[in-house]
Amino acid sequence: MPTNKNALSRIKFLDELLSDRHHFYNLDDLTEKCNEKLESIDVKPVTRRMIEKDLNYIEYEMFFAEIERYSAAGKHCLRYADPSFSIFTKKLSNDEKNLLQETLSTLGQFDGLKNFEWLEDFKKRLDIEERRRIICFSNNPYLKNSNILGQIFDFISNRVVVLLTYQRFGYNKPQNVELFPYLLKQYNDRWYLVGSATDDDKILTFPLDRIVEIQPSTNQCYKNPPDDFDEYFDDIIGVSNYSENPMLHIVFWVSDYSKDYILTKPMHGSQKTISGDNEISLREKYPKLTCGDFFSIECKCNYELIRTLSSFGRELLVLSPIEIQNKIKQRALDMTMSYQEFL
Repeated sequence: MPTNKNALSRIKFLDELLSDRHHFYNLDDLTEKCNEKLESIDVKPVTRRMIEKDLNYIEYEMFFAEIERYSAAGKHCLRYADPSFSIFTKKLSNDEKNLLQETLSTLGQFDGLKNFEWLEDFKKRLDIEERRRIICFSNNPYLKNSNILGQIFDFISNRVVVLLTYQRFGYNKPQNVELFPYLLKQYNDRWYLVGSATDDDKILTFPLDRIVEIQPSTNQCYKNPPDDFDEYFDDIIGVSNYSENPMLHIVFWVSDYSKDYILTKPMHGSQKTISGDNEISLREKYPKLTCGDFFSIECKCNYELIRTLSSFGRELLVLSPIEIQNKIKQRALDMTMSYQEFL
């Protein structure tokens, strides 16, 4: 049984090596790597037999660790059967540090904002070194009222009812609403606060750049979101879900030039490629559409849907329903008239 300091160092080093899921170590490798670490702390190297005894101690005599024997890279290798197992309460692994650092970097877009000061403190306490960002999400640093993100995040986290004053586009006076805040959602580089009104439970969405003031309200006790709230955005593109709007089966054609964009980045979760007899029927109905592909989605009509469909220009044609087709046509006509009138 290892009792001296050198033996405990070997156990610690072996524990790290057995936890490694990215390298394949057989007994000779474990001996070599362990000796490298021992030499780095001015300790004499040990034999393969000594490493075997240490492994036996880890597996059978003291810690009863489950060590997996497996074949990889043409070798008979060893590692812990449980990737999260360790015989020590140890610091974060390099993989864990990298993942956490990247997560914090993603949240770093909120650095310097009120109510997000804890991010910097969290980084310091974890003692995670700064490094180059690997994942970069879309972010508009010039967005109006982005400074209240932290404040709203705090209200939602602590289940605080809020009194909201907001200014709609085209309205002369701001409006007030008491709200149960549920979610901060980003869409098209713009942030939205989603919640329900305290007086009628209707789900409402407010762009942050339209919020004049937000403060806690003491008139109500906080009410949790409805059970189906997670599905609230399933039926739409974007953030505008009008309860009175019906679900629509929308069929559209996309040219060869743009179809790969639609295939690799579906515009809605319900998107399907139309094939087989249905495709043949559409080809017969629209004989001029000899190339490209046909698609369908199931969602409600809103501004974001029309804008998304229109964004492809002549490369996307809505075939049905007629009301969506007419909205796209009218949008194109209005744009043409504007160019003719003013340019």
